[in-house]
Amino acid sequence: MRIEQNYSLEQHNTFHIPVKTRWFIEYNNEEELQRVLHDEYFQECLSLHIGSGSNLLFLNDYNGIIFHSNIKGVNLVEETDNSVLLRIGAAEKWDDVVAYAVSNGWSGIENLSLIPGETGAAAIQNIGAYGVEIKDVVETVETYNQLSFEKRIFTNKECEYAYRRSYFKNEHNDPHIVTYVNLRLQKNTQFSINYGNLKEELAKYPEITLATIREAIITIRKEKLPDPAVLGNAGSFFMNPLISIEHFERIKKQYPSIPFYPTTENKIKIPAGWLIEQCGFKGKSHGAVGVYEKQALVLVNLGDAKGHEIALVAESIRSAVNERFGIELMPEVKYVG
Repeated sequence: MRIEQNYSLEQHNTFHIPVKTRWFIEYNNEEELQRVLHDEYFQECLSLHIGSGSNLLFLNDYNGIIFHSNIKGVNLVEETDNSVLLRIGAAEKWDDVVAYAVSNGWSGIENLSLIPGETGAAAIQNIGAYGVEIKDVVETVETYNQLSFEKRIFTNKECEYAYRRSYFKNEHNDPHIVTYVNLRLQKNTQFSINYGNLKEELAKYPEITLATIREAIITIRKEKLPDPAVLGNAGSFFMNPLISIEHFERIKKQYPSIPFYPTTENKIKIPAGWLIEQCGFKGKSHGAVGVYEKQALVLVNLGDAKGHEIALVAESIRSAVNERFGIELMPEVKYVG
């Protein structure tokens, strides 16, 4: 187990905000996690569990404990004629898991290629892209309750998945730490390629396979999203809003070319990036904070931005979109501090 005091988190958040935490604890297995959870000193401290910090915005130093899992491994625990069940450690890099599945011809997560972060956080966030969400393949999620210290395995239904939502993100529920995620993938490939510009990109390939879908998505993402290692960012800063059909029709009268996606909830999903672009933010910089020139949904650290400066730009964007369209954008990024 690794325990550090006054530890820099600059390499543990993709905005690269140079904040520190009072304690940093990294555990290697469930036994070490249990030991820490039962420690009376640490029970009295404010705590936060993070993955790779790809969905966090630190506003200031953290006066508590940052927990990080080092539980890894991708194990085949069940195989049938049609599917496989993988048990994946929470600390496994998500894109490594996708690459592994594609290389074995198992479908279900290829559309989620190149999404940053770790597998445990992916299950908490219910990550999604190109018409697919991780909830579509999650069978169970193994966790530990931070208050009772008991292990609990959540079924897919018990995870209460919705768009970028899950049981684990609901602040009214007991906090749980994810240790393993169990995914059910299919041997019979079932492609989902009719979303956004994916179909157009795939037209450049001689045939459609899991490998070409992954390659096409990686190409698209690299073209429109900055590499966090080069330019600090947390990917999509806001969630795509869901609005009523009536609200959508009112906006469409003024903006006939507005992009949209119907959902199963009798709602219309509007790309947040389009709304932000209409308000004139795309490609603009505000001090050390920028709105990415290729995708207005992405806020970037141009060098030495502070967390509160990024939050202020985000609030300016939210106000402008609400004033112009009557739509309230919600951050996908979690503010800490």
